[in-house]
Amino acid sequence: MLRQNNMNRQQLFQWINEVSFAVTEISLYLDTHPDDADALDFFHHYNEERKKALELYSANYAPLTLDLMQQDDDHWLWATDPWPWEGGYC
Repeated sequence: MLRQNNMNRQQLFQWINEVSFAVTEISLYLDTHPDDADALDFFHHYNEERKKALELYSANYAPLTLDLMQQDDDHWLWATDPWPWEGGYC
């Protein structure tokens, strides 16, 4: 997480994209090689990195997934930040 704390918004978003790609790809490999211990370790490590990065991004900028959204009881906040075509980084 130390690496993630030193990133700006764009760098953190790029890191989320990179680790998300790695997690998706290794999960596809694990579908056909479920007993590969090294691959499973890789999955667990980068899946945890992805979760930490998503939480950090959500805390500092805006949630990228609904499960990380901080909800106000009186107002739906999901779509209140700028969309990509409005200058957002998603």
